[in-house]
Amino acid sequence: MSLDKIIASLHPLERKVLPVLKETDDFEIIAEKSGLQKVEVMRALQWLQNKKLIVVNQKLNEQISLDENGLNYKEKGVPEKKFLEAIKRKTSLEDLRKKSGLSNEELNICLGMLKRKNAIDIHKEKGIFVSITSAGKELVKKSFPEEIFLKKSFPINVSELQIEDKEVFEDLKKRKKILRINIVKIIKADLTEQGKKIASKRVSGKDILDQLTSKSLKSREWKNKKLRSYDVEINVPNISGGKRHFVSQATQYIKKIWLDMGFKEMTGNYVQTSFWDLDALFVPQDHPARDEQDTFFIKDPSHGSLPKKFAEKIKDAHENGANTGSKGWQYKWSSEEAKKNLLRTHTTVLSAKTIASLKKEDLPAKFFSVGKVFRNETLSWKHLFEFIQVEGIVIDPDANFKNLKGYLKEFFAKMGFSDVRIRPAHFPYTEPSAEVDVWHPTKKQWVELGGSGIFRPELVKPLLGIEVPVLAWGLGMERTIMEYYNITDARDVYKNDIKQLRETKLWMK
Repeated sequence: MSLDKIIASLHPLERKVLPVLKETDDFEIIAEKSGLQKVEVMRALQWLQNKKLIVVNQKLNEQISLDENGLNYKEKGVPEKKFLEAIKRKTSLEDLRKKSGLSNEELNICLGMLKRKNAIDIHKEKGIFVSITSAGKELVKKSFPEEIFLKKSFPINVSELQIEDKEVFEDLKKRKKILRINIVKIIKADLTEQGKKIASKRVSGKDILDQLTSKSLKSREWKNKKLRSYDVEINVPNISGGKRHFVSQATQYIKKIWLDMGFKEMTGNYVQTSFWDLDALFVPQDHPARDEQDTFFIKDPSHGSLPKKFAEKIKDAHENGANTGSKGWQYKWSSEEAKKNLLRTHTTVLSAKTIASLKKEDLPAKFFSVGKVFRNETLSWKHLFEFIQVEGIVIDPDANFKNLKGYLKEFFAKMGFSDVRIRPAHFPYTEPSAEVDVWHPTKKQWVELGGSGIFRPELVKPLLGIEVPVLAWGLGMERTIMEYYNITDARDVYKNDIKQLRETKLWMK
């Protein structure tokens, strides 16, 4: 682009800044001489740099300024000098405090500092007494190094300190509210060769009209001036449009999969009794999952109530197997243990409640849930104490393990995983039980994403009244999200990093 065209495209802020750049490259002086606000100068410099007329250099600098006590000591003198001047032969600490007007904190600082400088002797008799040494008397006659330092013109760059000042600076930095250290951004703007050529020309813009207004149209002012041209190729900031958090996107997508497959959604409260969360699922009352190190129990109210319709049936299942051919767990079931309130440890609690609400004529039926669950886990790269579980059940007299495998394959195919592997496992309330793995195309390995199985009769019969196969699965949604987005740390799923949220691709459609 020719020089004349560049000049014709200069913004009014650029025209004010450009001539000043011939005299100085300092940002503060540019703002002062141009008469612009600093934000306007910064904007002008960015535009000029985009046009390759200047090069902007920035660096961070440690800058020293005086704090509250520093300003006071600069004007009235440093405490250590007042301390020495108040000593008359051997003086008690209390008398020194009254004569010097120093605070107890300042007195203690002076004692330590002046003792290190061999300026005083400390005597412990009936109380603490202080006397001045010959070195201290010499010190009083001349200015203290700290005093000389505070008399300097501030602010001062740390990098500009002389060797003799650095030790004083380090000592003062340890003391309360004397110095303030700020990190300051130093901006310098240097003209390029092309910038120098344009800066040497007349760029005031008196003959250029920046915008058409009703006034300029009525007065026909535009006929005698050139309209400022606009550079449509210039860099502009990226605009990030609003979008759902990727966890919300994934949640909505997963719900749609199950709804499209004919499932109904289950919902429920975060707070549940141990009865529904554990006992109804045939989890024994001495199981480690009931320990406080694994489960968040509620302090107030600590206990809930038991459903009369099912309490005796669940008790019978735990103690004797509830006429299912099982012997149960062969222990005395405690209703008090079952009444304990907790934050639900899995969404399977919703499955138990749903089964309990059904009648024989409602079958077959299919349900799912996508909801938060809570475990007393130590937060780490692979563990969260609050996460989302994807739950599903199919209650059907004709259902079998092959159907379970089909549902899981169909779900994970829609999630982008074509290869699904089912392998034997153990869970307290399913038999048979299976882990669900998917083949990761990038990592070239199998990745575990959840558990599945068929609910045990000891769970189903007390709640439904009859023995019916119930296919069930529980999948950790965060694991699936991490694989899809290539996130290696579980904590990053919820860290709400604006940069990450803007750059994250949309969930599959």
